[in-house]
Amino acid sequence: MTRQFLFYILFLFSLFSLNAQTTIDKIIATIGKEIILQSDLEQAYREYSSQFTVQEEDDDDEKCAVFEHLIFTKLMLHQADVDSIVISEQQVEFAINQRMQYFLQMTGGDSRVIEKHFGKSMAEIRKDMREPVRDQLYIEEVQDGITANITITPSEVKSYANRLGPDSMTMVPATFEFGHILKTPPVSETEIAEIKTKLEDYREQSLRNENPKNRFSMLARMYSDDPGSASKGGELGFIERGQLYPEVEAVVFNLKSGEISHIIKSRSGYHIFMLHERRGESLKLSHILIQPKPSAEQQVSAIEYLDSVKQIILDKKMDFSDAALEFSEDPNKLSGGWVINPYSLSTKFDHETLDPTTLSTLEKLIPGDYSAPIVYNSDDGVLSYRLLYLKTKVTPHRANLVEDYDVIKNDALLEKKNKAIEKWVMNKVKVTSIKIDEKYKNCDFVIRWQIN
Repeated sequence: MTRQFLFYILFLFSLFSLNAQTTIDKIIATIGKEIILQSDLEQAYREYSSQFTVQEEDDDDEKCAVFEHLIFTKLMLHQADVDSIVISEQQVEFAINQRMQYFLQMTGGDSRVIEKHFGKSMAEIRKDMREPVRDQLYIEEVQDGITANITITPSEVKSYANRLGPDSMTMVPATFEFGHILKTPPVSETEIAEIKTKLEDYREQSLRNENPKNRFSMLARMYSDDPGSASKGGELGFIERGQLYPEVEAVVFNLKSGEISHIIKSRSGYHIFMLHERRGESLKLSHILIQPKPSAEQQVSAIEYLDSVKQIILDKKMDFSDAALEFSEDPNKLSGGWVINPYSLSTKFDHETLDPTTLSTLEKLIPGDYSAPIVYNSDDGVLSYRLLYLKTKVTPHRANLVEDYDVIKNDALLEKKNKAIEKWVMNKVKVTSIKIDEKYKNCDFVIRWQIN
């Protein structure tokens, strides 16, 4: 069960890495119209072995296991084609946003860490994710179709727990439920005016230069606040609709080649864009971004504001939820100030769904405690401060039916669904044209699935 989950996560990253691969090499498997190249397997295996220790004597078996998963995903994609499943651009965009939000949360909102890891700008990362994410959504649709009617009874959950025994139950990580009161230091009109003056000057310098593109590139390297593109002279590569903020796309898709936009305000700050080339609905763009920064005095004022709110609560003049509704600047404060986990849509977070700063702060609190004001960077890079209130904390432990019935129920249901999918695969390979290279004929799954 755990291994299948890890392979599922691996699938996204292996395809993400393969997306830019253009080498034509040996085909080692065909599944209907889908193919797997030798290089696909080697890349996926490198991804796998970089995550998990593989003993030399197990190398062939582990490679077969990775190969099996690649064939499994291709079989799912083949079935999606047979079933004429349609995935909309809105679904793809929503899924990409979820993943990017997760990446940002894991880096404390610092996009530079993500860009350094992938060696690409955020826009390029989003673009390269589109096809792998789309494929993953196709696979999820097929799997949902197979398991849609599968349910589990309380007696089955109990039987599952008894069969595994206490020592083999899922390890439940430390979880936290918390709320926050958010304060964003305002940026002065003087600061915004200075930003606009600078961008207008950069625009005019570029337009007056004999080579506007070179001048724009140099200014982006020197002054842009976008860490992913600044080192590349502001270049974002080719951008398709849906990859930029709507207010930006409304302008840049009306530019002519070589034209530089006037100042555009977005959630990330203030930009000017230069269009280099248009290919249908794709634009090759560069930009210079300047993000407004609150003054040190405004930041101190925000901290003092949150300290005063904390004192109001501690003096019992107002409870946390009422204080959040009254004082927080979080648009989602109508939840009573409770922070919702965007991945589970619950109020519970574990160490994998919290940024390092928040996790470190919560670990030092006991339920009922309030933190000092801490820095919080939104997904758009906006600097804020927040006061945290820890509602509950659960220490790591083995799941049990009394405290963690839902956890065990989900595990039991997942096992039941996995068995249904395996049964589906066994039947599907009998009626699907599948060819495997002779080199891999002794892999366990080839024998188990009875593939010629």
